Formats: sequence, C-alpha cells, structure tokens
Amino acid sequence: MRHGKKFNHLGRTSSHRKAMLSNMASSLILHKRIQTTVAKAKELRKYVEPLITKAKDDTTHNRRVVFSYLQNKESVKELFDEVSSKVGNRPGGYTRILKLSNRLGDNAEMAMIELVDFNELLLSEAPKKSKTRRSRRGGGAKKAAAETTEAVEEAVVVETAATEEAPETDETPSAEASDTEEKKDAE
Repeated sequence: MRHGKKFNHLGRTSSHRKAMLSNMASSLILHKRIQTTVAKAKELRKYVEPLITKAKDDTTHNRRVVFSYLQNKESVKELFDEVSSKVGNRPGGYTRILKLSNRLGDNAEMAMIELVDFNELLLSEAPKKSKTRRSRRGGGAKKAAAETTEAVEEAVVVETAATEEAPETDETPSAEASDTEEKKDAE
C-alpha cells in the first residue's frame, strides 16, 4: 500500500527514478530549457529548485552536496557560476512549466520546463514595473468609485476654465429670441 507516500514514482524503480531526475536536472541547467512530460516536469521542479537554492551560497560543502545529486561536473560548474549569479536575489520559483500539445505517439501531456531568469524573450517583452504595495483585501469598488469621482471633478474644472476663457460674444438677439418677442407682441 502507498499510504502517505506523496511523490510521483513515475512508474520506475527508485534507482532509475533518481538517475533520470539527475540527468534531467543536469540537462536543464546546461540547456536552460527542456521538453518532457508534465508529470516529469513537476517532479523535476521539486528536485532541482532546492539545488539552485544551495547554489546561491558557494561553499565547498554545497558544491559537494549538489554534485552528489547531479553527478556531472559541467552542470555543477554552470549552476554555481552562471545560474546562481542570475537568481541571487530571487527568493524561489526558479523554474517555469509551460504546457504544450500532446505527444503524437502516446498522447502524453507534454510540457517545457525552463529556468525563469534565462528566457530573454519574456524578459525583454515584460515592462519593468515599479514595486507597489498590494493589499489582499477587497475595496476595489471603493477605489474605482474614488477614481471616477476624481475624473469627474477634473472634467468639471476643465469645463469651467474653458467657459471662463471663451471670448465674449456680442449681445445680439438670436433668431429664437426674436421669435418669442414677436409672439408676445401678437398677443
């Protein structure tokens, strides 16, 4: 029985699963993006994110711990040199999983897992936002109402300023005024 065993075994023995995740993590670190199934990508995320967190602190002990997981000198070097410098100020969430269409052979759900800070396309498109405090409370209706009242007040101020600045016209009676005067005279 599998009571309380929460992680996905991926249909493999323990040694096969560890070797597969190690190889996938090495490939992800070296290539910055790999394509795999959704289930494997979710397990890989749980496997590789603690390793990236360890890489933030470059000590001999951390290098040896990460090497015991990855078993690949090049990927350890890449992780501690290039990847850790880019994710140094990020508090977590180093990977992104993007779902793709199903695989043709067996209709398996496919996904692309990538390191977040290495996607130049998304980094260049996203405008830099200034940090604003966000509240978790509601109050959106109050805020929207306040903004609309401010906009109405500004419009009224602009309208009154425009009428005050308008040049004064000659006070000649208009055609409607002369019509009303003629009706009064007729009575």
